[in-house]
Amino acid sequence: MGGAGRCSWEGMRGGEALSAAFPSSPAAGQRGCAGAGGMWAAAPLLLPLLLLLLLPLARLCRRGEARLEPAGRAVLITGCDSGFGHLLALRLHRLGFTVFAGCLCPGGDGARRLQREAGGAGRLRVLRLDVTRARDVRAAKELVLSHLPERGFWGLVNNAGISTFGETGWLPMETYEKFADVNLLGSIRTTLAFLPLLRKYKGRIVFMSSIIAYFTLGNGIYSMTKAAIEKFCDALRLEMKKFGVQVCIIQPGNYARSTKIQPLLSAEEIWSELSEEEKAVYNKEYVQERANFFNSILSEGSTNGNEVVDAMVDALTSPAPKARYMVAKLKEKALVLVCALFPTAVMDSVLSYALSKVKLA
Repeated sequence: MGGAGRCSWEGMRGGEALSAAFPSSPAAGQRGCAGAGGMWAAAPLLLPLLLLLLLPLARLCRRGEARLEPAGRAVLITGCDSGFGHLLALRLHRLGFTVFAGCLCPGGDGARRLQREAGGAGRLRVLRLDVTRARDVRAAKELVLSHLPERGFWGLVNNAGISTFGETGWLPMETYEKFADVNLLGSIRTTLAFLPLLRKYKGRIVFMSSIIAYFTLGNGIYSMTKAAIEKFCDALRLEMKKFGVQVCIIQPGNYARSTKIQPLLSAEEIWSELSEEEKAVYNKEYVQERANFFNSILSEGSTNGNEVVDAMVDALTSPAPKARYMVAKLKEKALVLVCALFPTAVMDSVLSYALSKVKLA
């Protein structure tokens, strides 16, 4: 790009010099045209660079605008029994939103605690919402429609999710189907149901993803569903722009200690659930080492779930929300950068080094 710009500039200077010395010289005109042509040829290369510079400035200008007024606006959140969903429901309620908190177990400890912490105010409603059940989603929509505040339906937060650990052959097909139904199809199911309302009120859709969408460390089944939901969001975000609906993705790093999504592992339980075919390939020492490795990662997780909630709130209230919010430690962001910039072979080498060194039987 620099070379093209330099050639064009030098071509223009050469053309001007010839024109001054020989006003009627054909060569002068030809060289001048060639120089101008060189500049136009470089334009397609300069345009993306110009956009990269202007877009952050435009976002900064828009962020200077007044933030959203929450009063009279409704938000539905899935997965509010615990973790980020629970924290977000309370935060949005305090801000003044009308909150519909979807819980898998509306009579469970998490749902009761949520109602208690909200002070029994009418602006927070706990409802049963299993995202794998179409009738639960329909019932949730009917409840929202019958209790819409004056400014309508503003946001859908697809937060519900499950996680587990295991190498590919360790998990039965039923587990893959369950994970796809909750983490991927569950979010799609609720999104399709509420799209008409979101288009009508030009609202926001927030999806819970993870940095694990970029790489995997023993939980490929979870990584698979998060990578898939990211692609769904990329398509949806572009399609919804014409309706004024904003679509945002939240990408937390390791917040295992802030949520109950992934309990500590027991090597004995993993071994007992392996098929005979898998037991013939792996040994107990290998399973124990992998469990210890994964448990050490879980124990390093952040306990400050409000950092993720801050990003979710910004996605719902900012006049210029980001398409992606990566909330992670510096080393986690660096790992994502390696995934994005380096060949797959480099990333495979990094992850292989981090994973098990124990030899199979």
